[in-house]
Amino acid sequence: MTNSWFALHVKSRHEKMVSSILSSKGFEQILPVYRSNRKWVDREREIDLPLFPGYVFCQFSLDARIAVVTTPGVVDIVRCGREFAPVDPAEIAALRAVMKSHLPARPWQYLASGEQVMIEGGPLHGVIGILLQTKNSKRVVLRVTALCRSVSVEIDGEQIVPYPPRFCIRAFCPDTGRYDEAAQATIR
Repeated sequence: MTNSWFALHVKSRHEKMVSSILSSKGFEQILPVYRSNRKWVDREREIDLPLFPGYVFCQFSLDARIAVVTTPGVVDIVRCGREFAPVDPAEIAALRAVMKSHLPARPWQYLASGEQVMIEGGPLHGVIGILLQTKNSKRVVLRVTALCRSVSVEIDGEQIVPYPPRFCIRAFCPDTGRYDEAAQATIR
């Protein structure tokens, strides 16, 4: 059986421990993290927090799932109904590109619809996500569909193009001799 990527639901605040144990067991795993400033009464520190709290990504075959789910801190493999829900390898590649780029990233709410874009240039070249614009910056939201969660990454200077490119089809009405706006459609 082939190895697929799966999201593992883990106990709260056990992500780093589970990631370390899975790695020592020989499984390829990913724990995407971001830097956050935390304030206490007596001090302030910058700490690493998981981009997807309560989840670790792991690549394994379903034949080896017992070794994964018996890992201390693992609750279960994320499922869709009764079936295990594999994570799309393109989404894993996008998360790896974000981690490798060291661009500021933070958790973001899952977006079911929006403008899908592809970044052309920079460390995130080829990554597909959803474009968000704020007053001073542009951000691309990357989705992990199996978890219904997203990550927002701030981008500077990268070239952004719609993905897939949009094509507009207009209907010509011979009776009026002009294009009918009501029959206009945009194809993605």
